[in-house]
Amino acid sequence: MKQQYKEKLILILALTFMGTSSVQADEEAVRKSLIKLMPSAKIESIKLSVAKGLYEVILGANIIYVSEDGKYLMDGHLIDLAAKKDLTDAKLADIRKLAIKKLGEDQMIIFKPEKSKYKVSVFTDIDCGYCRKLHSEMDQYMAEGITIQYLFYPRAGKGSESYNKAVSVWCADDRNSALTVAKQGKTPEQKTCKNPVDRHMQLGVDFEARGTPMIVTEKGNIFPGYVPAKKLVRALASE
Repeated sequence: MKQQYKEKLILILALTFMGTSSVQADEEAVRKSLIKLMPSAKIESIKLSVAKGLYEVILGANIIYVSEDGKYLMDGHLIDLAAKKDLTDAKLADIRKLAIKKLGEDQMIIFKPEKSKYKVSVFTDIDCGYCRKLHSEMDQYMAEGITIQYLFYPRAGKGSESYNKAVSVWCADDRNSALTVAKQGKTPEQKTCKNPVDRHMQLGVDFEARGTPMIVTEKGNIFPGYVPAKKLVRALASE
């Protein structure tokens, strides 16, 4: 989530809980207040966390924590010290996995080997150098049995040259070939049609993408940046 957006949500939650410090916060009341104050906020759930005294609030693909009395808000990860386990990270991985599944394979450009052992979703920018390097090594990923599912994340934003290229690639008769040509630095034939580029970008924001490529595994874990095929397959095998 972009920092500015996150700060706005934190402010809204603080306003929501003002005056409720002596009463245990009611989940449904919190939900109604949030919807009223920010209709576009994607509130997936509000429930008591495993840590006593904290509510777990899932906002889109992110998690924040609020104290039962409404006085405190925590934007961070919850760690089980005894088990030495990041509880928030595990939940975020599940959220990402579900979000990718909900998007659907028909909304991605997929490069699949004959025998697929692993599958990753890659947020890509057509004009990103390391994204092009990753794509130029597609045969190596295929040889390792890794299916690549592409989602567009033009870092320059909506309406940029990279964004327009992404739309043109999606609208091409052969998307896979058009993407390969574009990754080689050639400008694709300009086309427009109904496309999922904006949805891809929003998902990237929800996943707090800080650059491209960004690799999301089937288990919802994130590998930021370019990862060579052999190194990636070792990482996937050890998940």
